[in-house]
Amino acid sequence: QVQLVESGGGLVQPGESLRLSCVASGFAFNTSAMAWVRQVPGKGVEWVSTSHFTGSRAKYADAVRGRFIISRDNTRNTLYLQMNNLTPEDTAKYYCALMASFFNSNTYLRRGQGTQVTVSS
Repeated sequence: QVQLVESGGGLVQPGESLRLSCVASGFAFNTSAMAWVRQVPGKGVEWVSTSHFTGSRAKYADAVRGRFIISRDNTRNTLYLQMNNLTPEDTAKYYCALMASFFNSNTYLRRGQGTQVTVSS
């Protein structure tokens, strides 16, 4: 079955960086659009970024464009999110998600258990 396991979260100060990883199994990762989404308790899921299955195209939410970089290694079935210049507004639980389509940012098929990112001074 589909498994998505995130890691790399933690507590950082504003302006610092973190790199999240997601190891995928149970499906054809190298032909799947993959995304990162995040959620704050009491709020809905917020889409962050999507990677085309080739890794050659990416989309970003306005809130993170220019600061976050999504990438993937199809030989390792691993998705990454490099997060730079973090702000307290980035505090959330981050989830790796298997998307229905690269072109649809609203529909994911599965997501992992998530990794917590906290940005605080």
